[in-house]
Amino acid sequence: MPDPVSVPIDDESIKLGQFLKLANLVDTGADAKHLLSAGMVRVNGSPETRRGRQLVNGDVVAVAAQSARVSDGSTPDDFPW
Repeated sequence: MPDPVSVPIDDESIKLGQFLKLANLVDTGADAKHLLSAGMVRVNGSPETRRGRQLVNGDVVAVAAQSARVSDGSTPDDFPW
């Protein structure tokens, strides 16, 4: 699996469902709900089914072959735009 993309957040934490959309790992909240209920989302290597799970700086979220790391904004994001 390639290195995770760093995605900065504005607060100290973010809910998993929100982060999945912010990191472009899903298109909609409904997509997130489906993937979570199917056990297809991993947080720090462990399966996660809770959309409201709080993520903090350094947490890594993976869906299939894509992954993203929560960043506190002190490092630049890895998005090309």
